[in-house]
Amino acid sequence: MATKQYVLAVPNFSEGRDLEKVEKIVDSIRNIERLKLVSVEPEHDFNRTVVTMIGEPQVIKTALVELGKAAVENVDMTVQKGTHPRIGAEDSLPVFPLSNISMEECIELAKEVGKEFHEQTGVPVFYCGDCAVNEERKAYAYVRKGQYEGLKKLLEETKDDASRKDEYDLRKPDLSVDGLLSEKAGGTIVSAEKTGLTAYNIFLDTEDVSVAKSVARTVRGPSGGFSSIRAVGIKFPEHKGVVVSMNMFDCVNLPITRLFNFVKTEAKRYGVNVTGSQLVGPLKLEAVLSAFEYSLGLEDFRQSQILETHLMDL
Repeated sequence: MATKQYVLAVPNFSEGRDLEKVEKIVDSIRNIERLKLVSVEPEHDFNRTVVTMIGEPQVIKTALVELGKAAVENVDMTVQKGTHPRIGAEDSLPVFPLSNISMEECIELAKEVGKEFHEQTGVPVFYCGDCAVNEERKAYAYVRKGQYEGLKKLLEETKDDASRKDEYDLRKPDLSVDGLLSEKAGGTIVSAEKTGLTAYNIFLDTEDVSVAKSVARTVRGPSGGFSSIRAVGIKFPEHKGVVVSMNMFDCVNLPITRLFNFVKTEAKRYGVNVTGSQLVGPLKLEAVLSAFEYSLGLEDFRQSQILETHLMDL
């Protein structure tokens, strides 16, 4: 009997405030057979929703395309605003290997997702991560540079300007109708990556957002912090205090508990305390075990020592 393959997908679309609209978009995939919808996380300040799902490759492909179509039908980028960087209504359609599937197979799956989504919607697609056409375009930040408004303008200005051909070629969509962004839907990033990001927020007991921004600078890789962390300091209107909001790209080699303690130490420099933290969406077991092992300083710890892990083999 063939071993089943499973893929993790964590798409996000650019609506997190109108909860009726969020439900309408997610309803497009609720009845897909053999799809496990793990979580739906609307984020008001970011004005985006992160969806986590698990399934066999072709089930995931169907779900991503249907979710993307629903987002395109319900989100208008000409009026959408939020604090999270974005280029489109269905901003990203990422896939990750979860069980019995290779990275190469996930790359091919992502390409199929991008092709089918583009064919059914006409929305331009940018391949990112391990699907990217060059090293620079592996990073979401590079593809999103300028966001919807800036990228749309740049493509329009450079497309037919021979003197800026190189600039246009670096930023143009991989799949498109006319080489530009869609007026209403923008563009969509489609990617395959070995490990997904974990969104993690740490709250500080001050209303001074400059403190959160200073702490974020010490944490994130590009400014001398951890290479696997991207961080910003912001204020969530619905939450007391300010927040260091982070994307973690490696929760195994950098345990979450180590990051939490680091932020506590940095905040103390400003006379500020950490009041708590928040994980946005689910977390892989290996990340939990890494944090557990780090916090207790365990030696020779094995995953098999967790009894519940043996249930997976029954």
